[in-house]
Amino acid sequence: MKTIVLTLIAPILAGSAGPAAAASVAADKADSGMLIWFFIGFAVMVLLFQATPALVTFFSMLKGLFSSSPADASFSPFKSGKHRN
Repeated sequence: MKTIVLTLIAPILAGSAGPAAAASVAADKADSGMLIWFFIGFAVMVLLFQATPALVTFFSMLKGLFSSSPADASFSPFKSGKHRN
């Protein structure tokens, strides 16, 4: 039983020593650097580029819901401003 407990506890203790050592090294350096700002800027750009088509789709859906004309309620990406028969 003691050998089973030792074989289970030893990797847990050895595995937790790495992050603790890395945290103590990172705590000394408070400078975030340019790379983190590029990452934050990239994340903001991704959010903006995903939000733009989502808002266009949302407002098109609202226009279709509250439109009185059936032609305005239907959506086609190939539909032009004038109705063709």
